[in-house]
Amino acid sequence: MESAKLLIVDDEEDIREILQFNLENEGFQIDTASSGEEALEKISSEHKLVLLDIMMDGISGFRVAEKMRKDNIQTPIIFLTAKGSENDMLTGFSVGADDYISKPFSIKEVIARVKAILRRGPELAPILTLQQEEIIIGNMKLNLVSKHLELENKNIILTKKEFEILSLLMQHPQRIFTREEILQNVWKDESYVLERTVDVHVARLRKKLNEYSIYIVNRSGYGYSFNDTARVYTNET
Repeated sequence: MESAKLLIVDDEEDIREILQFNLENEGFQIDTASSGEEALEKISSEHKLVLLDIMMDGISGFRVAEKMRKDNIQTPIIFLTAKGSENDMLTGFSVGADDYISKPFSIKEVIARVKAILRRGPELAPILTLQQEEIIIGNMKLNLVSKHLELENKNIILTKKEFEILSLLMQHPQRIFTREEILQNVWKDESYVLERTVDVHVARLRKKLNEYSIYIVNRSGYGYSFNDTARVYTNET
């Protein structure tokens, strides 16, 4: 893991140098970019993770991440940013971020989160092993093999975390999962992830589900469950 190549993207030279120095001391190979435009030119399959600033001149970090995901570049992304509000976090996760660290940050924390994400590996085993390849409820279809969601025959783009949360809940309808259980199943050994991260991802997932968000039930004081008996009224019903 320590020999993995990372790409650091930040328009502040001091931050790039600090991160590069400390991560190279941990054994990582480091490339750097001072802008979003340069990052999009440099990113390749050799990079196992991107540390990406948001507030940059030209293309923002959000736009870089969005472009990467549209181009089917699934390299994990950690946002490094002074923007720390919940709305900023929602935006970051919605464009495919795997983690989010607010500035000023601890170098030890950055290193720990980088290692936690890389430890998952690209071939992370599925949360559950079932015979079925897809789950169909009304006009909602979740394909467990191709990892995509269809609502009324329209493909809905989900981030990896959103898909894993929905998959976990749909494969155990009516069962209530605590936030801690969801963290254990979806984030596994990423010890720096907080329970409110689950709420952020679920909120974003519900928004993408539109009227189908009724399926995801929040039991106050307990956690989340998938209600497969809910009735969604469409033009066809």
